[in-house]
Amino acid sequence: MVYSSKDNPGLIRVLSFLKSHDTEYLSGQDLSDVLRISRVAVWKHIKKIKELGYTIESKQKRGYRLVSNTDLLLPWEIIQGLKTKKIGRVAYYYDSINSTQNQAMKMTSDSKNNGAIIIAQKQTGGKGRLGRKWISPKGGIWLSVILYPEFDISVATLFPIASALALSIALEKCFDINPELKWPNDITIKGKKVAGILIDASLESNKIENVVLGVGINFDVNIKEIEKDLKNTPNFYGVSSLKKFKKGTSPVHLVQTFLVELEKIFDLLNVGQTKKIIKEWTKRSSTIGKNVELTTKEGKISGKAIKIDDDGALVISGKKNTRVISGDITHLPK
Repeated sequence: MVYSSKDNPGLIRVLSFLKSHDTEYLSGQDLSDVLRISRVAVWKHIKKIKELGYTIESKQKRGYRLVSNTDLLLPWEIIQGLKTKKIGRVAYYYDSINSTQNQAMKMTSDSKNNGAIIIAQKQTGGKGRLGRKWISPKGGIWLSVILYPEFDISVATLFPIASALALSIALEKCFDINPELKWPNDITIKGKKVAGILIDASLESNKIENVVLGVGINFDVNIKEIEKDLKNTPNFYGVSSLKKFKKGTSPVHLVQTFLVELEKIFDLLNVGQTKKIIKEWTKRSSTIGKNVELTTKEGKISGKAIKIDDDGALVISGKKNTRVISGDITHLPK
C-alpha cells in the first residue's frame, strides 16, 4: 500500500477531527455533519484509520474516540507540526518497497519533488555503500530525501558527512545519548552501527543536478537477526538498535527532528559554511585520532587519521600525508 501527503483528504479530515477532540466521544452523525460527508464514508475512514495502527475506542450511543496514535511513519503524521521550509513537506509512504533510494531516483526528474521524502516500513532490496545490501526489516526507519542543492560540486563529497552529522544531532536531542561518527557516514553507539547514510548524485557539466540522500536507522529491530545476515560481509563491525534508548520517543518525532537538522545543515552547505560542519563532525568523530586502515581503489592505506578536509576527505598521517575521498575503513587497535 502507498500513501502520499497529497492523497486521502477525507481520511485525514476525520483523523484530524478525532485528534482535536481526543478527550470526548464523537458520533458518526457528528462527524458526518461537521465534515459534510456521509455516515458510510465516516465508517469507512474509521475502519481504515484502525487498520493503519491507530487505536480508536467505540461505544454504542456515544461514538468514537481516538486513544492512541500509530507508530507508522505516515505522510500526514510527519508533516503535521514539521518545522521545515522545504524538506519533508511532501512525503510518500510504502508498506514494502525494493528500495526507497531507487524510487526516489526515479522521481528526481520532476523538480517539484525537491525536498520530498520516500519512507518504507520495510525494504526488500535495501542499498548500502559500495553496492552492499542493507537489511531493512519492519521496526527500522528507512527513508530517502530528494534534494536540489545550490552548493558547488567541490562540496558534494562533504554532503554525506554533513548528513550523518544532522542525524547524530537528532539522535542526541531525541534520546539523550552521545552517538559517534565513523568516517565517512556511519553513526555508531559503543562502536556498533546504529544508522548509515547513502548518497546518489546526478552530475552534468560539472554541476550537481540533484542528490538523493538515503538513511537507514535501526530504530526497533532484532539485532541478532540482522547480525546473522551480515556477520560474514566485509568490514562488518556489529549492529546496534535504538530500542533500549526509546524512552517514549516515537519514530515520527525522530524523523521530524532529523529533517529539521538536515535542513539546517543543507542551508549551511548552500552558503559555503563548511568549517562549522567540520568542527561539529570532528567533535563527535570516533575516527579522528585513531590508527586506521583504508581499502581504496588504489590499494590499502594505513596510518593515523588526523582530520577531515573542507571537502570531507580523510587525511592520514605518514611520511607524507594522504587524502582519501572514499574507501572502506577499519579502526585498528592502538
